[in-house]
Amino acid sequence: MAVYETLKLHITSDKFIVEPVDSSNNELLVIDRVSQEIALQGNKGQIPASAITRTIYGILGIIRLIAGPYLVVITKKKKVGEINGNTIWQILDTEMHSYKRSTTHLTEGQIADNKLYISMVESVLKTEYYYFSSSFDLTHSSQRLYNTSPDFTSMGLLERADQRFVWNGHILRELAQQPELSRYCLPILHGFISIKSCELNNKRFDYIVISRRCIYRAGTRFYMRGLDQQGQVANFVETEQLVLYDGQRCSFVQTRGSIPLFWFQRPNLKRMPLPSISSTSNHMDGFQRHFDDQVYNYGKQVIINLINQSGYEHLMEKAFSQTVVNSQNDSIRYEAFDFHNQCKKMRWDRLSILIDRLENERRQFGYFMVQKDGKIACQQEGVFRTNCMDCLDRTNVVQSMLAREILQEQLQRLGILAVGEKIEIGCSFDLIFKNLWADNADYLAKQYAGTGALKTDFTRTGKRTKMGLVMDGWNSAVRYFKNNFADGFRQDAIDLFLGNYIVEENEGITQNSPLRGERDWKVISLPIICLVAMAMCLICILLPSEHFSEQLMYLAFWGGSAIFSLVAMFVYGQDFVDLPKLAQAKVKVE
Repeated sequence: MAVYETLKLHITSDKFIVEPVDSSNNELLVIDRVSQEIALQGNKGQIPASAITRTIYGILGIIRLIAGPYLVVITKKKKVGEINGNTIWQILDTEMHSYKRSTTHLTEGQIADNKLYISMVESVLKTEYYYFSSSFDLTHSSQRLYNTSPDFTSMGLLERADQRFVWNGHILRELAQQPELSRYCLPILHGFISIKSCELNNKRFDYIVISRRCIYRAGTRFYMRGLDQQGQVANFVETEQLVLYDGQRCSFVQTRGSIPLFWFQRPNLKRMPLPSISSTSNHMDGFQRHFDDQVYNYGKQVIINLINQSGYEHLMEKAFSQTVVNSQNDSIRYEAFDFHNQCKKMRWDRLSILIDRLENERRQFGYFMVQKDGKIACQQEGVFRTNCMDCLDRTNVVQSMLAREILQEQLQRLGILAVGEKIEIGCSFDLIFKNLWADNADYLAKQYAGTGALKTDFTRTGKRTKMGLVMDGWNSAVRYFKNNFADGFRQDAIDLFLGNYIVEENEGITQNSPLRGERDWKVISLPIICLVAMAMCLICILLPSEHFSEQLMYLAFWGGSAIFSLVAMFVYGQDFVDLPKLAQAKVKVE
C-alpha cells in the first residue's frame, strides 16, 4: 500500500491538519496540539481560512523533547531516479513544528536544554543522505521481496519494512499504533542510492546501487565499535547492486560491519587511539548471536578481514581469527588479507590475489535473477561480509572489485555483453561504475567518520595517485578534529533520534539534565594557556627587539608554556575530547 506522496500541512493555533493532495479521499489527518490526539476526519471543508499552509512531502514522525512533542516533516526533496516505475527521492530539507505555542512553562535551564535537543535532531536530519519512496520498499533486497507472499505486499510500507534499515521507526511509533494511518507512515532509508541509465554495446539498462545503513548500534567512528549484547555490530551496511534490462532483473548483495567482538577505541587526542578488547565479556556468545542472524538473513558467509596483521591491529586479527576457529560454524569461512602490507608501495594490482582466493565462493554464492516471465533464474546463496577497522576505505575498495566481477557475469547472462567479454577499461560505463562506487564510499564515510572516504582515487581511476595521497592526508586531518571534538555531540544526536535515549518532559526539574555538567579546570585553562603562549611566541618572532637576549628569553618562556600545555593536554587527553553525554545517562532499552 503506497504512502501519500504530496500533502499540505495546515497549522492553526490548536491543530496540525494534514491534507493529502494526491488522493480523491475526503480525509484529513488531524493532530490536536493540546490533547495530542491523532485522528482521521472526513471533512476537507473544515480547514480554517486563518491556517498557515505549506506543502510537505511526507511525515517523518513525532519526537518528544522537554518542551513537548514536535511534528517533523519533509519540506524539500530531489528525484534520484526510478526503479520499475517507482520514483526514489532524496530528502533535502525538513522542519520541526512544536505542539506547544511557547516555552513559558519551562525554566531557563530547560529552555537551553530543549534548544540543544532541537539542534541534535536537526543535525541528524541534515546529515546526508536520506531517501524514501512513496510506492517502493527500499529496505528489502530484490531477493527478499520476491520471496514474500501477496499478503505481505499489501501491507503498508512501514509495517512490511525491514526495521533494521528504517531510520525514523522510533519517531513514527505514535502514528504506527493506528493502522488506519498507514498511508501517512513514510519509512526513510539512510545510506546511499544511485540510479544510472547506462549503455553498453548499444543496449540500454539501469545500473543501481543501494546501501542500507543499519539503525542498531548506529553511531560515530570511535564511539561505536564492535558488538552489543544482542549481536548487533557497529556500522553494519547492506549494499545491493541491481541491473534492470528488458524486463529482467539481477541483484547482488554484500555486507560490511565492525569486527564482531566486544572492543573499544575511544578518542584521546592521539592520532590513532589503541583498540581495547574486553577481558570480561563473552565474545563467543556475541559472535554466535551475530552470525546466527547473518546466516538466517543471507545464507553462508565469507568473512573478508582486511586489517593489518602487524602492529596494533594484529591483536584484533588474532582474536577475530581464533574466535572463528572456536565457533566451529560450517556456515562461515574466514579469509584474512593484510591490505596495507600486500598493497604497499602503491602495488594495488595485488588485490587480484584476494579476488582469486574468493573465486570458488563467488561462483557458489552466485546472484539473484528474475526473468521476463517473472520466474527465478537463480538465487544468491551466501554473502561476502567485508571489514577493516572502520569498515569504510579498504572495505569499499574490495566490495567494488567483487561487484565488478559479478556485474560482468550478470551483463553476459543478460546478453548485454558477449560471453567472455569484459567491461572495457575507460569506456563510458566503466567511468560510471567507478565513480558510483567511489561516491558510495564517500557517502558512507561522511555518515560514520565525518569525512569522505580514503583511497577513492583507486576506485575512481583504477590506480593509486599522488593527489589521492594528498587528499587522504587532508581527510585524515579533518577526521582527527571531528572524531576528537565533534563526535560526542553527533553520537548523542543519533541516540536521541533513534530512541536509544528518551527525553522526559520533567527533565531538568525532578531529575538532573544529562546535558549539564561542570567541566574540569584543566579543560578550560590548558587550551587558553596554549593559545596565548603560541600567540606570544609569534609576536616575539615577528616584532624585532633591540635586545636579542631579552627577545630570546621571552620566546623561551612562551614557547615552554605552549609545549607544557600541549603535553598536559595529551596526558589528560580523554578529558578534552567531546564525549557523548546521553550515553552516560539513563538509556531506555525497549
